[in-house]
Amino acid sequence: MQVKLRNPNIVMKLSRLGSFHQSKLSFLRSFLKEFKDWEYRRDLFDLDENGFGKIIYSFSKNRKTYSLLCFANRIKDLERSDRVIATKWDAAFTLYDGIPSKLDIDRLEKNVPKQEVGRLTYKELTLSRANKSVRIFEHVIESLSNGKQPDKDILSKVGYLYRTTAVYGSGKFGLADRFRIKNRKEICGPFRLEMMLVYLVRQFTFDQVNHISKNKNPKKAVELDKNICRNLGIGNSTGLGMAPFIVNHPTLLNNWILAREKALKSIREIKKVKKEDKKIFTNCINKSFKIIKSWNTDSDYQKKKIKELLLDLNTFFSFLENFNFEKDYPFNDLYIWIEQNLKQECCEFLVSIMMEPYDELIEPLIYEMSSDEEKYFNIPGDKKISDLRNILECNYSDILKIDFNEKESNQNFWFISKNKEEPRIANRYKEHGSELEQPLAIARDIKKLYERINVEKNSKSIGKFLVENNDLRHVVRRAFINEKFPYSEIQDNTIGSNIMPIDMLRLKLSFFGAIKFDPRSDKWIRICMFQGAPLPNELKNFKDDWVYNYIN
Repeated sequence: MQVKLRNPNIVMKLSRLGSFHQSKLSFLRSFLKEFKDWEYRRDLFDLDENGFGKIIYSFSKNRKTYSLLCFANRIKDLERSDRVIATKWDAAFTLYDGIPSKLDIDRLEKNVPKQEVGRLTYKELTLSRANKSVRIFEHVIESLSNGKQPDKDILSKVGYLYRTTAVYGSGKFGLADRFRIKNRKEICGPFRLEMMLVYLVRQFTFDQVNHISKNKNPKKAVELDKNICRNLGIGNSTGLGMAPFIVNHPTLLNNWILAREKALKSIREIKKVKKEDKKIFTNCINKSFKIIKSWNTDSDYQKKKIKELLLDLNTFFSFLENFNFEKDYPFNDLYIWIEQNLKQECCEFLVSIMMEPYDELIEPLIYEMSSDEEKYFNIPGDKKISDLRNILECNYSDILKIDFNEKESNQNFWFISKNKEEPRIANRYKEHGSELEQPLAIARDIKKLYERINVEKNSKSIGKFLVENNDLRHVVRRAFINEKFPYSEIQDNTIGSNIMPIDMLRLKLSFFGAIKFDPRSDKWIRICMFQGAPLPNELKNFKDDWVYNYIN
């Protein structure tokens, strides 16, 4: 039996993209699998009694080493901010290509805490900073120094000791450009080095609290229990900076979504499901209930989504009790029922869990998720207007139905905040600055292009058209990219009155592997990464379903 890939006009709607969850394709999970056989070490530990100083961790294999340099800084409470424009942080990090010398360490100690205004080289691969969750951090130290473990209920409400505020790579601020390292097999997956940094930062947080606690009360202090460590991740506060990324990287977006859709297609085409694979699938669903119930949020929007997800999962589980897995193509029947009976959030959650039994199907897809984007920048100037019209009518049919003469269709605009140095979205009818609008209104530009070509002859070349319509060059390029990469375009209006920007954030964060989405508004969200993950010295023997193991 052959199953078709899902229609991009359905998959690429923001409400569905904003319902994606982590899966075996997520970057943090593929990172752990890739590096499970590497030798982990703590190469330097130089903190004072208050936990300030430096630590170096590394992964090594076959004469190849990646080293994380951590610098713990003394700052005042008033200096602590999660904004991009902050200038001081509790800790700063860089991932170094190789083993740093004493000169390298001294150089980086002066520059890494400065982050964007520091001086970095091609030997540094990623850069980040993080702040303590002060209340949780102090609670843990107070408990450990008095010889007892921290309160698990208090910890579970937050899920981390530190949260990162940015993770940079790919040539930013002097870091190594992607072309220098892109052919290394171990890091060919997207954002793999960024995931390594975040994972090792997690270990830094445990080592730091243990050290401070021991120095505070040497005779009585205990170390943080390993089970508690596993159930703590790294937090992150993410705003609208992620939204332009998925618009500006169409081929990369396509490859992420296509991998997911190929996985679903292959699973639906499995004729006979093994008993062990059925067991893994059902066990992961069972385990996920505890995880979902542990999500802590003040967002009414997210509370509603969590409630609906739990209700739908219960409905599905009741259906599953009488479902015959021994029939042919059971996952295809399951998916059809899910799509017809459950909301998008639960549908996409279950799509992720369907992947869990099938390493052999998923692993090859991981290596298809990167993209040499520059290859696809050229516009085929010899193509005709008729070719372009056909692409627009076939691939952008829903977008062409939008009436941009209506006020609601043009309500918002995207811009870069001068003060915050971050992307923002604003109401063009209530706020000033629309003349600074960023080119992120792809739906509007597609419609403008369609209207423009409708007065042209079918035989006219694209090259001649662009001589007269250079303002639409960017969207002509996107249309021809979309012809080859059907999942490269969000099939929604990103400036309409109904836009939920956090859907764009959820999409990207799901591929990172984030859990416990906690929207603080419709424009920024807190998440947790690596919660439940094995510790570095446990990687060689860890089970890949760790993400579903809620430890309390």
